[in-house]
Amino acid sequence: MNILHWSPRSPYVRKVMVAIHEKGLTDEVETVRTLADPMVPPKDFFATNPLAKIPTLEREGAPPIWDSRVVMEWADLTSETGPRLFPADPETRLQALTDEALGTGMIEVGMALLIERHLRDSKRQDPRVFDVCTTKFTATLDYLEGHAARLEARAFDAGHLSVGVALCYLDFRFGDLEWRKGREALAAWHEGFAARPSVVATEFRDDPRPAD
Repeated sequence: MNILHWSPRSPYVRKVMVAIHEKGLTDEVETVRTLADPMVPPKDFFATNPLAKIPTLEREGAPPIWDSRVVMEWADLTSETGPRLFPADPETRLQALTDEALGTGMIEVGMALLIERHLRDSKRQDPRVFDVCTTKFTATLDYLEGHAARLEARAFDAGHLSVGVALCYLDFRFGDLEWRKGREALAAWHEGFAARPSVVATEFRDDPRPAD
């Protein structure tokens, strides 16, 4: 059995979980709740992944792999079921990879903002971090609003998956940003994304942290 080191709060893990559901691999992957705190990495996890980050997939009979895009590629290569997440056509693949990177970048900005808001002492918080993260969110969301028709026109792939999960993460952690306001086309596209069974089955939840 393949073992996925997992958390229901991680947007990187959720990308992988959506991919696993889309590719019909849920019966071939066991999830294990793993604490991967960037400030207090679990020492016993270094032997599996020297970066001690999730998602990490321990494959049966093969070396472990990590990084959400790599595990998504594994899912795409392992199963012919469902959509082709990384298309074979070169130009379509580049579009998918670019949107995948865009969604991942939004998640990275969200992580930086989350750390500054909630993990840093209020006296040490830097308002410049808040400003730059908000500016990047606004620019990216406006870009996506202008390109929502392009997302609609292309068959579902890793780019849609990554952008969609990033928007779900904004809802989960930053509802006060009200990203849908003034972005009707993007909101309509995301409504369809959020209704996919793979997305419904992998909703974020803020469960208690496992013991160290």
